[in-house]
Amino acid sequence: MTLAPAFWDNQENAQKVQREQGAIQNIVESWDTSQAELEEAELLLEMGMAEGDEETITEVDQALDALLERVGTVELECMFTGEHDASNAMITIHAGAGGTEAQDWVSILLRMYLRWCEAKKFPTEMLDLQPGDEAGVKSATIMVTGHNAYGLLRSEMGIHRLVRISPFDASGRRHTSFASVFVFPELDDDIQVDINDKDLRIDTYRASGAGGQHVNKTSSAIRITHLPTGIVVQCQNERSQHRNKDTAMKMLKARLYDKERAEQKEQHKDIVGEKKEIAWGSQIRSYVMQPYRLIKDHRTNFEVGNVDSTLDGNLDPFIKAYLLWQR
Repeated sequence: MTLAPAFWDNQENAQKVQREQGAIQNIVESWDTSQAELEEAELLLEMGMAEGDEETITEVDQALDALLERVGTVELECMFTGEHDASNAMITIHAGAGGTEAQDWVSILLRMYLRWCEAKKFPTEMLDLQPGDEAGVKSATIMVTGHNAYGLLRSEMGIHRLVRISPFDASGRRHTSFASVFVFPELDDDIQVDINDKDLRIDTYRASGAGGQHVNKTSSAIRITHLPTGIVVQCQNERSQHRNKDTAMKMLKARLYDKERAEQKEQHKDIVGEKKEIAWGSQIRSYVMQPYRLIKDHRTNFEVGNVDSTLDGNLDPFIKAYLLWQR
């Protein structure tokens, strides 16, 4: 490939283009390798069938299963065409109405996403954690670092509904709880979002999560309110107030950027159904544990009966169904 003479004049853009090129090359190479392995398997199968060699046939069967899984992975890679799909992601989970029951639901969802990240080998960082009054979590924000983290996790944005026999109800009654999940890409430094200092209210407070004695003695946690939009972000991850402020500003930048993009899409009539999906009470997915066990995505109609597996982090079937539905 011949590069333009001025290609390296902008180092940041050049590196970005090279990363994109590398990702595309990896996909092409994976397809080429898969095609070669398929042809080899076909040849081996013909030989095994001709000679009646059951061991060879079994070997081909296993090879095809592995090949099918790899092709599925590459297929997902080809669906990530969004501007920020390759970026890291920030996930924020808020409890809905319902007190302790809803806050416990947030802690279950938080564990589900952390287990999914662990399986993907995506490093995570807890940016903010607000414990519940009696149990569970009122709200939590985590950073997920990994290639296509946002492209995968954007399928989770919306309202998640839980139906179960509440462990906090002495009468053993069935309860319905809601939690909202917001997912935003970590933006590149070269993306400009205008934020006027006069539009911000910055509060400091003592961190309420883990962190030892230090968090109880200093007001290092930061809460930023963007007055024109009412968007609130907060961070209590670092002991340094300055670092928490930097992280909170990064979160605010991502929220404002996402809001602006959504408004632009709505103006162009391209945001079909999305506004309804993220409205409170319009759940995107239901997790039913009583009177039957079923998890159903209301956008794609994909459902599974193994509730425990999904809550333990097996989200890939739902993510793939969403990406195929969105196309």
